[in-house]
Amino acid sequence: MGTENQTWVREFILLGLSSDWDIQVSLFVLFSITYMVTVLGNFLIVLLIRLDSRLHTPMYFFLTNLSLVDVSYATTIVPQLLVHFLVEHKVIPLVSCAAQLFFSLGLGGIEFVLLAVMAYDRYVAVCDPLRYLVIMHGGLCTRLAITSWVSGSVNSLMQTAITFQLPMCSNKFIDHISCELLAVVRLACVDTSSNEIAIMVSSIVLLMSPFCLVLLSYVKIISTILKIRSTEGRKKAFHTCASHLTVVILCYGMAIFIYIQPSSGPSGLQEKLISLFYAILTPMLNPMIYSLRNKEVKGAWQKLLVQLNGLTSKLGT
Repeated sequence: MGTENQTWVREFILLGLSSDWDIQVSLFVLFSITYMVTVLGNFLIVLLIRLDSRLHTPMYFFLTNLSLVDVSYATTIVPQLLVHFLVEHKVIPLVSCAAQLFFSLGLGGIEFVLLAVMAYDRYVAVCDPLRYLVIMHGGLCTRLAITSWVSGSVNSLMQTAITFQLPMCSNKFIDHISCELLAVVRLACVDTSSNEIAIMVSSIVLLMSPFCLVLLSYVKIISTILKIRSTEGRKKAFHTCASHLTVVILCYGMAIFIYIQPSSGPSGLQEKLISLFYAILTPMLNPMIYSLRNKEVKGAWQKLLVQLNGLTSKLGT
């Protein structure tokens, strides 16, 4: 192909979910409420962990990181989506598109690695409880968290760089709600097999490898739980993992479905729904899962509410 047709585009047009105005207004209201609940829920989880000394443990240190990742991921997608619901021309500049791809892809990778780290934390808590605080000391927790953030960011930087080096040949209509990796790669007017290989390798490193570590951890955890003689002991051990296991099932399931086979993956509508799941539903549900299924968090909420009621009473008098 001649180089004269291999041009850089300066902006993209996102086709979004619907072109019907009434539907877009309804979605704007729905997603606005959901986004506010997401931000508030994750902010309150972080604040609660910060204020309650009983939650200053490795598990809640990682949960703080997870909440920050969730709210950041939602923020990279949802505000732009809300704006596009209210405008006719859903334009996003090239630089903004690249930034959105970098942050969303990076934060997604960070979450997958972080969930594997949290699975290891649960493994130590259940399988070696007497040495838990010795093994999961502050230095190790910090290094594991940094590894999660660095690995996701480096992978995202590489993927973003090689994606936006592709010539788009004036193709600027992205059939998606955001600048998602596969949707942008499809715009290229050259062979993208090398990009698809890079996506596959990235999926193995940052998705399947952490997923295998999670599976290994839970095989060990379940084996240990089954060896506990008392029913109450088994329930208590399983309860320490229930919240994390629920989040793992939510986060890994659809990611494996969409990214492991990029050439024969889901339809455009399915991809949009999956992106909405990660950008809106998962970040909103995670704080609720940890709040509703975790005795320590519920206890911290009750303590905080009692303190707030006491403060309100003093101010009233």
